[in-house]
This record gives sequence, structure tokens and C-alpha cells, in this order.
Amino acid sequence: MLLSVRPGTALAERQDFIARWYREEIRAALPALLTVWMPRLGVRVNGVFIQQMKTKWGSCNPRAGTIRLNTEIAKKPNECLEYVLVHEMLHLIEPTHNAHFIALIDQFMPRWQLLRQRLNRLPVRHEDWIY
Repeated sequence: MLLSVRPGTALAERQDFIARWYREEIRAALPALLTVWMPRLGVRVNGVFIQQMKTKWGSCNPRAGTIRLNTEIAKKPNECLEYVLVHEMLHLIEPTHNAHFIALIDQFMPRWQLLRQRLNRLPVRHEDWIY
């Protein structure tokens, strides 16, 4: 990615611009994914929040029906976003990573382990920015 800004633009402004761009990319992909997966899983997602996260690709609040996604997922193939979203949506059915959760993810996303490996080949956050 090449970011062109006015000379003198502060580092924080450049980082904020990039983070917003990644959030918009994820936000643009979500409606189609939610349209497919909510009826398939029989769940209702009340909101999706996209933010920078240091150690996780996503999280779920089953009581509120909300999901949080890491902006860094935008740097991965689209199927990785789908995997993380489905994983978090399944937590609306089963909040823990117990045998029931594994059975659900095996049922709805049989290739999940391959996708998880692909997703985790690189760290969650990449801090070596070139300016």
C-alpha cells in the first residue's frame, strides 16, 4: 500500500487514516457475509464493531449479541474474515470453546482449521510501519 499525504502530516494522522481505511474495507464486506451466515446459523447479530486489537482477531459478547473484529483482519484473505466472523457468531450459540462449539464449527465451516492456520501465519499486529 502506498499512502500519499501532504508533507508534514503527523505520524498519528497517517496511522489513523490507514486504520480508518481498513475499517471501511471490513465494513463493506460485512453485509453480504451477515446476510448469508445469520440465517444459516440461526443467530442475530445486533452489532459489529471494528477496532484495533493487540492479541485477538475477534471477540463476541453473547449477552448483547455483538461482535468485535480486529482491523488487521483486512490485511488477510477474505475467507479469513469470513472464518473469524463465523467463529464469533457461533459464540452466540456456544460462548466457550468446548466440544459443542468445535462440533458447530466443524459442521458449518469444515475447513476452519486450515483457515485458522492461514490467519495465524503472521502476528495479529504488524508494528514495523515504513514512513
